[in-house]
Amino acid sequence: MKFVIVFVALFGLALAAPPQSANDAVIVRSDSEVGPESYQYAVETSDGKSASEEGHLENVGSEDEAIAVKGQFSYVGDDGQTYSVSYIADRNGFQPSGAHLPVAPAV
Repeated sequence: MKFVIVFVALFGLALAAPPQSANDAVIVRSDSEVGPESYQYAVETSDGKSASEEGHLENVGSEDEAIAVKGQFSYVGDDGQTYSVSYIADRNGFQPSGAHLPVAPAV
C-alpha cells in the first residue's frame, strides 16, 4: 500500500511540474484522495490527455490481501485521433481494453 501512495504522489508531482516551453501542456484538473485502504485520482491536461484510477485493498489482514485497481487513460495521437484505454488490474493480472488494441481470437 505504501508503494501505491508513493506512486500516486510521484505521479501527481510529475504532472504538476511547470511547463518547459509554450508547447507543453498544463494541468487543467487534478483530484486525488488517498486513504489507508483505498485511493483514487483523476488528472486532465490542456493537450487532451486524461487519466483516472481507483484502487482498494481486498481481503484486508488475510494472507490473500491484494489490491484491485480499475482505471482509464486517453490521449490524442499524432494522427489527431483520441485513443482511450480502460483497464482492470487485480489478482488476475493487468487487463486492458480499447478499440485500437488487438483482441485474442476466440477459441
